[in-house]
Amino acid sequence: MTSLSLTAKDKDTVEAFWGKISPKAAAIGADALHRMLVDLNPGSAPVEKHGATVMGGVAEAVAKIDSLTTGLLNLSELHAFTLRVDPANFKVLAHNILLVLAISFPNDLTPEVHVAMDKFLSALGLALSKKYR
Repeated sequence: MTSLSLTAKDKDTVEAFWGKISPKAAAIGADALHRMLVDLNPGSAPVEKHGATVMGGVAEAVAKIDSLTTGLLNLSELHAFTLRVDPANFKVLAHNILLVLAISFPNDLTPEVHVAMDKFLSALGLALSKKYR
């Protein structure tokens, strides 16, 4: 991808798709997170809880889509300085979220929606990585 710049159409697409998927956000987050963790059983309470937390962050990002870097500064600082999450995990999690969305919403994740969500999740990962630099 040559640019992570979200167009107005991308933003509208992400916001509209989020409206469809948000009722299942916690389950989407838990499934995506489970795919990253090999040492925990599917359905483990901590992963289920953190999956909901992750998708709460994605919901916040959708709400702040016009200013991801400044809007998510607190989350960036939390991940960099307190949680010390390896920023490579943001890319893996974004991929897993897209995978779960494709499985869960096969008719809604059109190529246009897929591209917009991929750009959005990549931009979100970059915004969260801001304090690592």
